[in-house]
Amino acid sequence: MPFPASHPALDRALSERGYAEPTPVQSAVLEAEQGRDLLVSAQTGSGKTVAFGLALAPTLLGEAEKFAEFGAPVALVIAPTRELALQVSNELQWLYAQTGARIVSCVGGMDPKVERQALNRGCHIVVGTPGRLRDHLERGSLDLTTLKAVVLDEADEMLDMGFHEDLTFILETAPAERRTLMFSATLARDIVQLAKTYQQDALRIDTVAGNKSHADIEYKAIRVAPNEVELAVVNVLRYFEAPGALVFANTRERVKHLTSSLRERGFSVVGLSGELTQSQRSEALQALRDGHARVCVATDVAARGLDLPDLGLVIHAEIPVNKAGLLHRSGRTGRAGKKGVSVLLVSYTRRRKVELMLQSASITAEWSGPPSAEMILENDRKRMLADPVLTAPVEDEDMLALGRQLLEKTTPEQVAAALIRLYQQKLPAPEDVYDDERMKRQQATGKNDKGQADVPYTDFARGGDMVWYRINIGRDKNADPKWLMPTICRVGHVTKKDIGSIKIFERETKFEITLEMQAKFEAAIAQGLEDGVKIDPAVKPGPSEKPVSRWDKKPGAGGDRPEKKPWKAREEGGDKPAWKPREDRPEGAKKPWVKRDDAAPAQKKPWVKREDAADKPAWKAREDRPQGEKKPWVKRDDAAPAAEGKKPWVKRTPNDPTPEGKKPWVKKPPVEGKTPWTPRSDAEAAPATAGDKPWKGKPKGGDRPWAAKDARGKPAAPRAPYKAKGPR
Repeated sequence: MPFPASHPALDRALSERGYAEPTPVQSAVLEAEQGRDLLVSAQTGSGKTVAFGLALAPTLLGEAEKFAEFGAPVALVIAPTRELALQVSNELQWLYAQTGARIVSCVGGMDPKVERQALNRGCHIVVGTPGRLRDHLERGSLDLTTLKAVVLDEADEMLDMGFHEDLTFILETAPAERRTLMFSATLARDIVQLAKTYQQDALRIDTVAGNKSHADIEYKAIRVAPNEVELAVVNVLRYFEAPGALVFANTRERVKHLTSSLRERGFSVVGLSGELTQSQRSEALQALRDGHARVCVATDVAARGLDLPDLGLVIHAEIPVNKAGLLHRSGRTGRAGKKGVSVLLVSYTRRRKVELMLQSASITAEWSGPPSAEMILENDRKRMLADPVLTAPVEDEDMLALGRQLLEKTTPEQVAAALIRLYQQKLPAPEDVYDDERMKRQQATGKNDKGQADVPYTDFARGGDMVWYRINIGRDKNADPKWLMPTICRVGHVTKKDIGSIKIFERETKFEITLEMQAKFEAAIAQGLEDGVKIDPAVKPGPSEKPVSRWDKKPGAGGDRPEKKPWKAREEGGDKPAWKPREDRPEGAKKPWVKRDDAAPAQKKPWVKREDAADKPAWKAREDRPQGEKKPWVKRDDAAPAAEGKKPWVKRTPNDPTPEGKKPWVKKPPVEGKTPWTPRSDAEAAPATAGDKPWKGKPKGGDRPWAAKDARGKPAAPRAPYKAKGPR
């Protein structure tokens, strides 16, 4: 169907650009009621930029053919990343070229002074990222008073990146009477809430078919060993030979490493990550668009919105975090009706995660091993024979004359061989990459090597015959399985599941390799090992060969064995503390242990159980209890109930009258090291201030209201008034 009419100037721009039929999202937006807010869910690569550009025309231009004078902007487009914002700006430039629109981009990484100057000169449409737009608003460089429409492109990504506060600030600054268009790949809960808050009676458009996501993309999952991912990237690039390829990694360091590695192998490659300046990122993308670079290694910064022509291949060198990341990465290819391939490189440690991710995204992927060198060379032959250069007509007479001279001096076979040699010289050499045969077999049968039901590959399930090898690293070099295992995997091109038992001796270590991986392992170690590392075949350790434990060395002699506990059990001879139960202890009693003999140092309390082996006795009132034993208090009688909130205890003796405001208690009988204070008589004692502790002087120094008693309980000789200088 032809494009519905939107605006004459935009219709002409579409016709000149070669747009014949609208995409589903463009049709849905153009058919919507003019002037209404829109909440659109559409997959990446569906033509959203042209869609909202066409939808804005009636609001911004009305019946006018062109924009009037330059002033404050009438439209604002917000995008999550610099690359996407610049791409949207370029799309709107050609779409609104015949309307006289002035479009200004405001993105991070660019000179803010240049942007302020452009805004001051006046414009019609501003395209930018949330952070930079908010900065211009706070500095007064951006005026939104005349704004008629706001567009949020990739709204879900902006919220995921933490721009919620910036978006709220911008939308609240914009005039309330405006049109708001929100585009998102998914309509998650936070997107719907944002729409309810800042849109008015929005029309919801959903053009994403749940079971037809990215119908133009062919998904492939390739089994690789964890240490051969880099080699698999090389072979996948060589096998497909797409005009443009995008390789995704999860970290900046990984992007740097892969970029350098591919460049060394002869690929024309650029890197793209967040640490690059805006000019460097723009140059990298432009090199890919112009064909100067064929491969781009990038982080997820390139996963959203970027439209790269002739991008036929996406490689996930590292598995994306979630389903959304997989869809957005893969969506860089298969755009605008073109076909594309998305390849996931899956090690056995990630196989289960990838299967669940594909299942949740309703994607069916073709599982296979990595392309071999023979498969790549066969494809090279087919591509060379089908090269249109060989069948294109030659109209240059000088070229034909030179060709005849070559045929006079040499045979056609030699000319053809020279042509083939020149053709192959520009192609990087393929790598030797091995398929994981067990993963292949389990995927085919659904059972592991032991015939059991298939389990996730994180489980260590080894089966089959084993072969022993020896490496010249032993306990004398602090050998430990924690770092020996990765070393063996790296130098032998095997995985952890291919390694069996590891026996560490004083000067060497013996380990097992599965019989099915023996040929691959020996081929890998024959190519060269790390400095000082030597691996040879070995025989199974015999009974006389006892491995050396890291605990066998004495403390202080180069080992890490800790000092033993200074206890020795009486009977077993271990290092358990030497306590043992008494035979005559009644069942159920507490701590049935007795102290060991005096020969062993005491680290625990040197107590033995009471002879009666009873539990801790409960305390009760005793009339005959001597003054000076524990808790010299008796229970109140029923006639004198305890006041609410106070302890139901009274002093036994003496029960002397107490001056008003003082505690009615006397101290226990003298205890060594403590002073037995008793209240003075009413005539001697100064009234205590409420709240003071009875052992301190009055505030700012007063007489101490307590007098000492001698050992017989009689008052001691009178003292001079005591002035407290601080806490006793």
